[in-house]
Amino acid sequence: MSKNSDYQKTYPISWDQLHRDSKALAWRLLNIGPFKGIIAITRGGLVPAAIIARELDIRLVDTICLSSYDWQDRKGEVNTLKSFDGDGKGWLIIDDLVDTGRTAQVVREIVPEAHFATVYAKPAGRPMVDTFITEVSQDTWILFPWDTESQFVVPLAGRDKR
Repeated sequence: MSKNSDYQKTYPISWDQLHRDSKALAWRLLNIGPFKGIIAITRGGLVPAAIIARELDIRLVDTICLSSYDWQDRKGEVNTLKSFDGDGKGWLIIDDLVDTGRTAQVVREIVPEAHFATVYAKPAGRPMVDTFITEVSQDTWILFPWDTESQFVVPLAGRDKR
């Protein structure tokens, strides 16, 4: 973590945990549908959307493509790279995480009638989504499995001795 970062902690998510948490989200959504289709928020929502599409037997998957983060640096604005036609009525939006809610606000403006679900939610963004599985503190950076690789780390007790 950089000293100027708003993030003081990290929360690593494994592929197995992401799969379990996405499946738990599907369980929660099972009785809310049926849905016409899924709108995955790229890129983070693609993997959970695939898992949820399988579990809910949804074959129609579209995307809204946005850009708002560059690693831990928050960009000043959310850029819409690909939108969605319609108000989203009957559709399910899937994203990996709602953090500050900036991206979610843009998505809500594009598809205000869709049901918005995320796997993980932070307090600032939580009011923007309808359904989520796990709440994480605002000062935690979630390390998703597609952003990490396995490597040796110094044990906690040894970190101060360097």
